Amino acid sequence: MRNHLRTFTLLAALTALFVGVGYLIAGPSGMAIAFLMAVTMNAISYWNADKIVLRMYGATEVDESHPDLLVRSFAADVHDLSDRAGLPRPKVYLINSEQPNAFATGRDPEHAAVAANLGLLRMLDRREIHGVMAHELAHVKNRDTLTMTVTATIAGAISALANFAFFFGGNDRDRPGGVIGTIALAILAPIAAALVQMAISRHREYGADAGGAEISGDPQALASALQKIEAYARGGMINHQAERNPATSHMFIINPLSGQGADNLFSTHPATQNRVAALMKLAGGGAAVTGTRRAGTAVPVTPSARGPWS
Repeated sequence: MRNHLRTFTLLAALTALFVGVGYLIAGPSGMAIAFLMAVTMNAISYWNADKIVLRMYGATEVDESHPDLLVRSFAADVHDLSDRAGLPRPKVYLINSEQPNAFATGRDPEHAAVAANLGLLRMLDRREIHGVMAHELAHVKNRDTLTMTVTATIAGAISALANFAFFFGGNDRDRPGGVIGTIALAILAPIAAALVQMAISRHREYGADAGGAEISGDPQALASALQKIEAYARGGMINHQAERNPATSHMFIINPLSGQGADNLFSTHPATQNRVAALMKLAGGGAAVTGTRRAGTAVPVTPSARGPWS
């Protein structure tokens, strides 16, 4: 109940911010239009949560009949994990991007989808992929997916509306706030939207890590996967679709855009080392993530460390 209340409060704050931007652009009429737009966006996001984001990333649905053995095995493993979690089997999608990463979407467990980048299948071993997909299924089980998709939609719209106000309305002195208000709006509105977006995302990642560890029964594998994904993402492997749609970055298991050194106000995800430490506590504490490597130490990204199903 507390999580639902917090989510409702944060989404209400995003909607209020969107309406406020409309007021600063065009006064009461702009506020009314913005409110109608917010209601419409929320409705569209609710009924089409999975389709919106999957289309952004050019995701292709795959299943156990796929001609590629690697993809076919991946889809089968996702279905096995969902059965273990007591969830309806989600649709499984593949994104043509070399950066290993993944996300889940959908308005509820009955209409859920999980998506993985092609790089995830190629660069992680099978245990690690299980850990990642169990994490995404935990998001589905916790009903995080709708909130994360609606947040991405509204946050992106706020940034677009603020840019519109700056470039097309900066000389309108009769508008509420005037020129100074327009400049402040263009700078502060996207920042405020990002802060709300981050507040929604970060606390949910810890919950999904714990839930994923429970579903897979292997917290060490998820910890190892997080470290590898982080290393690839920070090593110059660019996710071009995510760069074009930065408002969706909080949906991924690891931020696909840029690294963050610690849990701070401007990070969309908790620091990876903190997540790994929490997972290792679940595994009994002090144990190695892989081999003799201790939690919190980055897993080296070398050809020998890559999957696909080693």
